[in-house]
Amino acid sequence: MGLVITEEQKMLKDSAAELLKTKAPISQMRILRDQGYQSFDSSTWEEMVAMGWTALTVPEQYNGLDFGYVGLGQILEETGKHLTKSPLISSILLGATALRYSDNESLKERYFPGIMSGDVQLAYAMQEREHFQAIYSDTHAKLEEDHYVINGKKTMVIDGMNATHFVVMVQMEADLYFFLVDTESEGITLKNSILMDSGNYAEVHLDQVKVSTEHLLNIKTNGEKMLHRILASAYSGLSAEMLGICQQAFDLTIRYLKERQQFGVVIGTFQGLQHRAAKMFCELELCKSVVLKALQRIDQGEDDALKYGHLAKAKLSKTIKLITSEAIQMHGGIGVTDDADIGFYLKRARVLEQLFGGYNYHLDQLARLKNY
Repeated sequence: MGLVITEEQKMLKDSAAELLKTKAPISQMRILRDQGYQSFDSSTWEEMVAMGWTALTVPEQYNGLDFGYVGLGQILEETGKHLTKSPLISSILLGATALRYSDNESLKERYFPGIMSGDVQLAYAMQEREHFQAIYSDTHAKLEEDHYVINGKKTMVIDGMNATHFVVMVQMEADLYFFLVDTESEGITLKNSILMDSGNYAEVHLDQVKVSTEHLLNIKTNGEKMLHRILASAYSGLSAEMLGICQQAFDLTIRYLKERQQFGVVIGTFQGLQHRAAKMFCELELCKSVVLKALQRIDQGEDDALKYGHLAKAKLSKTIKLITSEAIQMHGGIGVTDDADIGFYLKRARVLEQLFGGYNYHLDQLARLKNY
């Protein structure tokens, strides 16, 4: 398959760009931050639901659009350009993906309609340590009569304070299992953290939390295999948002180079800055192909989707650091003030670099896959 999007995917991308430009510009992110660090604007979320974005990856048999992860990636790229805050990452990219790969048909039939309508918001509770580790869980579940009892702690749960349900990964009987847990369940304690991107990330404590056996996501499916499929989508989707941030940071910087004058000369005429801008452009073009390839492999159901997810996250983590750092350098002191938008892209970039593993982690995983 060629590294180009289809006409339908381009139309989706264009409609997303138009909606976010008018309904969710970066000024909205400033407002949400100044109003107590709100996770998202409810009216904008309703617009996204009405546009069908929450149904893009839901199979047709559950009345979803089944448009694929390449389509979702185009939207996430546009949200990156506008720094749009929404539950798309937590509820759709992560939560709905876990439900999609579940073999519990009754849960799918029960919860997919609510996810698509926006009434059910999922949060993926996986990470436990300070640094990301994929196959690790000190959270355990024990079967007692007709329910499971879960004990443990999860950290860096994206939009965890706003979720109606958690997808909780646990260790049980030498395998990994996933449970759909109501956030109102007795024994759940939440602690909110606000990071430099003004986003909400919850710490979830589970103390003797009782979960019905009906809420087990992987009944017969191997937990590690299911985790790999979820992570492939997570890495690729986050990389798509990072790509949008890279593009917008680059565009803002080029615009500034053409306008800013020093000693009566436009600084964009300085050869040193031109060389640095050219390097940014070349790296950005490579990232477009890497992200699209990773998203395509998910839609094709290929076994190497995780490998391309690692590749995309590694490449974008390195490139987003380069481009946002250069953007601040070329803007000068104004770039780190609240008056300039470019600083917000740097802050979001630094968080995304570390979410679900940074450059070194994914480079190491690629090396392991190659048996180095």
